[in-house]
Parts: sequence; structure tokens; C-alpha cells
Amino acid sequence: MDALQALRTRRSIRKYEDKPIPKQTLEAIVDCGRLAASGRNEQPWEFVVVTDPAMKKKIAEATDYGKFIAQAPACIAVFCRDTTYYLEDGAAATQNILVAAWALGVGSCWIAGDKKHYAKAIGDIVKAPANTKLVSLIALGYPAEQPTKSKRELKEVIHWDSF
Repeated sequence: MDALQALRTRRSIRKYEDKPIPKQTLEAIVDCGRLAASGRNEQPWEFVVVTDPAMKKKIAEATDYGKFIAQAPACIAVFCRDTTYYLEDGAAATQNILVAAWALGVGSCWIAGDKKHYAKAIGDIVKAPANTKLVSLIALGYPAEQPTKSKRELKEVIHWDSF
């Protein structure tokens, strides 16, 4: 799938087939996250790929709206060192991961991390260093659903020269 098609067709997937994602596919997805744009080229990100069922269950239980992580074949926790632009950098890496996953036929869903009450608990579960911040959790799996939520039309959101 080309980049424009992946961007235009990706949707959040919360139900997955009971089928593991090959390690090389997960590595290719994370590799695209590491290639994201980064303020001052700091590249503050660290990616924890979680496939252990017991760990995924603990992560899912800690979240508000990510209970489906427990059934996902994999979850990527995106952490960043506490730099000036950690949130922007981590969000860029997260978006790259979402699009790369979809381009490889893997569904995903972004679950909030930064500033959530459970951020420290997730860090403890995956033994993240104290100088890192959880930016996002990304559930991954082969889609067992096809969401049809529409996006706003371009003409509703584009403005030329002024708002």
C-alpha cells in the first residue's frame, strides 16, 4: 500500500484476530516510528513492544479506555526522554507507527499516555527509566472489524491565507 492510501484509509481498530504479528513486522513498524521528524533532531523516543499476555493484561487494566489491549497481539508503549519537544516528537513517532502498521496490513489504535493518571503505572510495568515520559500506547493486531467512521471533508477544514 502506498503512503497516501495508508493515510487516507487508516482507522482505529479495537478488535483483532487471534493471530500473532511476526517479529520482523513489529520491527519494521517500530523502525518507521524511529524515523519520525524530531525537534532539533533529539530523537528522544524509546519503544517497548509488549507481546507477553500477562503484561498486556496489566497495561490494559491500568488504562481508562484501553481495555482491548489485553486481546491485542501486541502493544507498543512510546516513551520519550523529558526534552523540550518530547510530546511533539513522541506524537510524530506514534503517527508514523500507526501509518506503517496499516501499510503492512496491521490494525492499530492510539491510546493516550501523556498526562494520564496511569502513565507512571505503565512505566513501572515495563520498567521504563525515571527520566522518560509515556507519550502513547498503541494496540496492534490484524483487524477483526472494519470501522466506517467518516472524516470531515477537506472543504470544511481548509483555509487559504486566513482563517
